[in-house]
Amino acid sequence: MCKSIRLAVVAVAAMLGHSVLADIKLPAIISDNMCLQAGKTLPIWGTADAGEQVTVNLNGVTAGATAGADGKWMVKLPAQQVGGPFAMSVTGKNVVNVKNIVIGQVWVASGQSNMEFTVAGAHNQATEAPQANYPKIRIFNLQKKTSFKPMSDCVGKWEECSPTTVNGTSAVGYFFVRDLHKELNQPMGLIHTSWGGTPAEAWTTIGQMETVPELKPLADKYHATADHLAEIKEKYEKVQMPAYEKAMKDWTEKYKSDFDAETKAFNEEVKAAKAAGKQAPRQATHKHQPPRKPNLPGNDPNVPSVLYNGMIAPVVPFGIQGAIWYQGESNAGNPWLYRTLFPAMITDWRKQWTAANPDEKDFPFYFVQLANFMAQQPDPVQDDFGWPGLREAQHRTLSLPNTGEAVIIDVGQSNDIHPRDKMDVGHRLALYALKVTYNKDIVYCGPTYKSIKVEGNKAILSFDNIGGGLAILAHPSTQPGVPEAAPDKELRSFSIAGEDKVFHWATAKIEGNTVIVHSEKVAKPVAVRYGWANNPDCNLYNKEGLPASPFRTDDWTSKK
Repeated sequence: MCKSIRLAVVAVAAMLGHSVLADIKLPAIISDNMCLQAGKTLPIWGTADAGEQVTVNLNGVTAGATAGADGKWMVKLPAQQVGGPFAMSVTGKNVVNVKNIVIGQVWVASGQSNMEFTVAGAHNQATEAPQANYPKIRIFNLQKKTSFKPMSDCVGKWEECSPTTVNGTSAVGYFFVRDLHKELNQPMGLIHTSWGGTPAEAWTTIGQMETVPELKPLADKYHATADHLAEIKEKYEKVQMPAYEKAMKDWTEKYKSDFDAETKAFNEEVKAAKAAGKQAPRQATHKHQPPRKPNLPGNDPNVPSVLYNGMIAPVVPFGIQGAIWYQGESNAGNPWLYRTLFPAMITDWRKQWTAANPDEKDFPFYFVQLANFMAQQPDPVQDDFGWPGLREAQHRTLSLPNTGEAVIIDVGQSNDIHPRDKMDVGHRLALYALKVTYNKDIVYCGPTYKSIKVEGNKAILSFDNIGGGLAILAHPSTQPGVPEAAPDKELRSFSIAGEDKVFHWATAKIEGNTVIVHSEKVAKPVAVRYGWANNPDCNLYNKEGLPASPFRTDDWTSKK
């Protein structure tokens, strides 16, 4: 008798477990408070019991699908108009209701730490966050996740934008959608998925890198980790961690007291600066940093493809208008490879979205050119390494259709890789979107180099995107306690070279819609560079106040 009861209990438990498995489940990205993309086909997907009939109803529009043998299903709702809030029901053996849905413009915001940088850290947080009461802006922050295989779901939730919720999201992403919301008067959705310190290859599929010969070494790096994870974990536990623990012990004995004293002094300096209304230092100066703990095997965000798998794949093919991107610092050591890698990544994302939804073909992709950073260099830069080369690689990516570049060569900070002025960054990205995506009649970017003509000892440069005309300007200060710079009378950051390929500082002046460049040290000019440095002192703008992009007229390479 007891045995029969036990068997009955097991049978009931099995049936209950089966019913749970059969329940319709939606991914996190399809949930309460979401923003759906207007004007495009809308994929809605999830899981159910194999063979289960699923019906989706959104605002009176219905579509159905049958779950496959793997339990996966997808419907594609016809394009919807801007509006909301609406409700959506997903019906099968059970019913899932999704509430408070708006339909408007959806953008993905991704990259490394300067995209991850939150509103809470922005220079104008104290004035901007309290005003961020925009219930029709919806924000989805993905939890960080690495994976060696594409994930079907993620951790995150949609939230209405408010003074409380805005502080935890991307500052660049927020200011971007905030500007669009104000100009378009439409609901906005921001899908924020970024991870500081990560390279572009981590955000690119392994399949894409295997098909591009120049990127094959990156694919090999992925396989070197993914295919040997057991051995790597063993080495981590038996070699790397013991070595780290020993190094940490030695550091603690020798330097921790000094480190703590330096930290205390830094905190007091910050407190004093805030009390005086001055700009506070961003980070403490330490003579001896603690040893870095090795990344846990299987959770290293620098491995190729693992962030695409963990943080992009889960939201494909959610309907979007486009993407914004702020990254490049982690790839500055090899700007020549970035020339191939970055456009390959963009092409890859578009391919993945389009595979499920042809409406996403060549969706807009707008990116941020690296800001000025590090100590200023007294002499003209002669090579094409580092940040100047990386900016050029970014600029070359404009050859892809429907791309745009926000130039921020004037908002950086020499002592901080994370400039706190994120509002200008978001605004300049928004200008691109308003002009190119939404067809607004505005000037949307600064001067871009067009051509060079040499007459005697002078080089004559022509530009596109001059707006109301070329101008010498100083970017208004956006840093607390730093006064606005006085207007300049002369152009800076131009260098010129002859056939010997040696660059010298040059005198430059605006004549009409051109810039005339010369130097007494170069009798027969061959090439000109502008803003070609880690932290150039740039002041060429158009009259609308948008800075010229750094450029060079030569293609001389230092690559061995």
